[in-house]
Amino acid sequence: MIIVVGSINLDLIANVDRLPAPGETVRGSTFATAPGGKGANQALAAARAGAKVRMVGAVGKDSFAAEALALLTGKVDLSGIGESFASTGTALILVGADGENVIAVVPGANDSVLPGDIAKAQLKKGDVVLLQHEIPLQTVDATLEAARAAGAISVLNTAPFRAEASNLLSKADYAVANETEFDLYGEALSLSGRDRPARMRDYAGKTGGTIVVTLGGDGVLAATPDTFLTVPALEITPVDTVGAGDTFCGYFGAGLSSGLPLEQALARAATAGSLACLKPGAQPAIPLAKDVDAALPGA
Repeated sequence: MIIVVGSINLDLIANVDRLPAPGETVRGSTFATAPGGKGANQALAAARAGAKVRMVGAVGKDSFAAEALALLTGKVDLSGIGESFASTGTALILVGADGENVIAVVPGANDSVLPGDIAKAQLKKGDVVLLQHEIPLQTVDATLEAARAAGAISVLNTAPFRAEASNLLSKADYAVANETEFDLYGEALSLSGRDRPARMRDYAGKTGGTIVVTLGGDGVLAATPDTFLTVPALEITPVDTVGAGDTFCGYFGAGLSSGLPLEQALARAATAGSLACLKPGAQPAIPLAKDVDAALPGA
């Protein structure tokens, strides 16, 4: 079982020819809404990868709640979802013609996911727990501790970057960061090394955990205390990179849950993340397992 403790949002997405500079207004071409939130995205990705998934989180008592949960309903165990008097979380997203994006997140109900909610996860030995930084860090910390106590495997996606979360990375069995996040955490943790791979090795040596760094079109790097892995991404022309990292994390968690060796779990996750860039939106773009397996290098 994969347990996701994390955020649930409704994404409000505007497409623009180019992203605006500070103080600038640009004209948009299209607007859409889509279910999102890093936690919900990762839950759906894990489910589409073929895993059984339970989600712990919160939504508001508002009109956005049902739409935010629409794609999870029937695919993910939602018994751990609470209702808050705060609004359902929202993400305001601008997507440029080159596929790059800027995002502002309003947490809303996600801030009401507290350590007391961890009991809803029903953690047990062998579970894989997926976490991110869009809920209170005290809840992330408590969940990491609970996962270790239960004998579950923890995967912490370090997005969005929060300097005060630096001490949480070492509590996770697997920390997953993009290159910018890792470089920032590397400074906060005073990691040694002249380049990123050296600092990753330093992290793995000091913590005993595994650090995974996603590089977009350049693939994925991973350092364990014993090995260093490089996994390529698919060569694609991206349409929209929103949700690619969450797709990676969900598929990566599913791979670990099914017992795949680390390199194979990374390769499947990297392929899924690449395919997620070929369609607009976060959850609507998450690929199905059959499409990922067909696109895997050597398939």
